[in-house]
Amino acid sequence: MITRRCFCSSAPRPWLFVGLGNPGFVGDAPLLLAKPQTYMNLSGESTGALAAYYKLPLNRVIVFHDDMDLPCGVLRLRDKGGHGSHNGLKSVIYHFRGNREFARLRIGIGKPPGQMDPKAFLLQKFNASARERIDTALQEGVEGLKLLLLKGLTESARRFNTEQKYKHIRLQTMPT
Repeated sequence: MITRRCFCSSAPRPWLFVGLGNPGFVGDAPLLLAKPQTYMNLSGESTGALAAYYKLPLNRVIVFHDDMDLPCGVLRLRDKGGHGSHNGLKSVIYHFRGNREFARLRIGIGKPPGQMDPKAFLLQKFNASARERIDTALQEGVEGLKLLLLKGLTESARRFNTEQKYKHIRLQTMPT
């Protein structure tokens, strides 16, 4: 079945963002950026297909994801691991044929307050304080990924996670 998307005049037209520039991102490291256009629970469908299409070994793949087990705004860079009940990671692992040997950059969002349903917590917008922490964490994540491209995963994870450990301790005393 063939379907066509109609960009009718009543619907807002999409934007096309095109990054112009010369080759390179950090040094001469080639880099592909992707944002799956599936729901979270199906993220592995496009992630697995991209890795296969570009013939990338999984030690050249890094997945960014939110993590309720980390305080809001704290990051962790890991070389491999399980899914930790994260449905997006479950899908990625499934589409990597059960292989868990890919890096992750975990972005802490904190735990739901009180008895709040975790699903509702995940779908709500961040309050101003949490948004500020997340924005700062995203900038720190970019710096961590630049370090990864320059120094490799082991060295960058050691440095990055040490910095984030002390940030974690500072944030434990601050309200979200």
